[in-house]
Amino acid sequence: MVSLVRSLRHHSDEVSCCAFSAALLASGSGDKTLRLYDTSDFSELPYSPLAGHGYAVRSCCFSACGRFLLSCSADGSTVVWRADTGEVAAELRHPNRSALRVCALAPDSSLLLAGASDGSAVLWDFRSRTLLSCRTISEASVVSCCFSPCNQMFVTGCTQGDLGLWDVNGGLLHAEKDAHDLGVTCCSFAPQYHADDGCLDFRMASCGQDSQLKIWIVSQRGAADCVMKLLHTLTSQSAPVLSCAFSYDGELVVSGSVDKTVAVYDATRGTLLHTLKHHDRYVTAVALSPTMPWIATGSMDRTVNVWRIGDASERPEAESKATVDEGRRLQDRGRLQLRDWSEEDVQTWMREEGLEELVGVFKANNMDGAELSELTKETATELGVESVGLRGRLLRKVQALKAEHSNDLPDEFLCPISRELMKDPVIAEDGYSYERESIESWIKGKNKRSPMTNLPLKTTLLTPNRSLKTAIQRWRATQ
Repeated sequence: MVSLVRSLRHHSDEVSCCAFSAALLASGSGDKTLRLYDTSDFSELPYSPLAGHGYAVRSCCFSACGRFLLSCSADGSTVVWRADTGEVAAELRHPNRSALRVCALAPDSSLLLAGASDGSAVLWDFRSRTLLSCRTISEASVVSCCFSPCNQMFVTGCTQGDLGLWDVNGGLLHAEKDAHDLGVTCCSFAPQYHADDGCLDFRMASCGQDSQLKIWIVSQRGAADCVMKLLHTLTSQSAPVLSCAFSYDGELVVSGSVDKTVAVYDATRGTLLHTLKHHDRYVTAVALSPTMPWIATGSMDRTVNVWRIGDASERPEAESKATVDEGRRLQDRGRLQLRDWSEEDVQTWMREEGLEELVGVFKANNMDGAELSELTKETATELGVESVGLRGRLLRKVQALKAEHSNDLPDEFLCPISRELMKDPVIAEDGYSYERESIESWIKGKNKRSPMTNLPLKTTLLTPNRSLKTAIQRWRATQ
């Protein structure tokens, strides 16, 4: 069962894209703006809409931590917005000012990719905001792109109908000619992948003007050996399919069509589960929440519809709420500067960090964020923290907290579990990067679920994230 939760009617032109973070829903439109909604009640945020593009917004996406929202436009720019304030953090332009059709961020937020109308693909280092490459990869417009969950490759689709698989250095791994007759419109990787005996298997969906949604198996063995095999061709929609996306657990794939419908499929079996009919014009965009069973669909009728998949969540309601709260906590951690924390914020942080025995001491001494940021070995001793081990643990956690709130430290460099700067980042089956020691301890414990999605980890294989490690090393060298 899929039920309509809310219809959002704030855009004055067609909706071209939508995206979820753990706490927010974003939509972009031909009216040149983006709108942001709180997913707790789908109310529009006070600083919405976001205006900064000169032409229609074509594509948008969130960083994995939810800290940034990215959007691109026919004006040739990709704008990086701070999701918590709506302020512009950066603006990246196509070297030739070509109109941009799509943008995508790597799961570990290390790389930003954009496809352009002139057939080029532009790659930036997201953390330093520096241009890495701009290559012509097609004679036609590049209208779709997506990174693999391992961060090591990406797929592009063009209006000529071809799909291309590329490594992050720009090397072509595989070309699928005429994947969709009359043109590709969208492509998307499933969040999970399977590893067996050195071979990585991914699922990828693509759709096009041929009115088809296709699910592929992408297999990679070694750095350059990559194969694509067609798993399913889905034809329940009677007109061009404009958008597609997988659910957070990879079990569903959803598509939107010119026939005004939204199709929900079982991604494994390739069977149609639901057909949603609540838009008056073409369905141009679909997105699925990374934490809850929600679908957002955008249309040329200027509305964004939010749907709930009623039977997709078998978890208890309390557990579902806890997952959303945890995602919100991870996203909101860096919103306030440390010095602006209240006494209650400090006490909450101490409990989260396992320093419960010191909460009473800090409360009695009215320690707020400003006091915490100035904490030293001497002041900790004056507070009565006599235990050398406890005092050392407190100071290390404060040091990590101060690093986390440094304006120069990208949030993506912090392990989602320990919230400390990563030294040996690895990618887990859920597609997120963690400090190796932290995720190994997590897996060895009783909890066999993803720390970020709360879904079961189907494999404990950890893949070194070399690009992220290199980026962290470069950052450390500048400090």
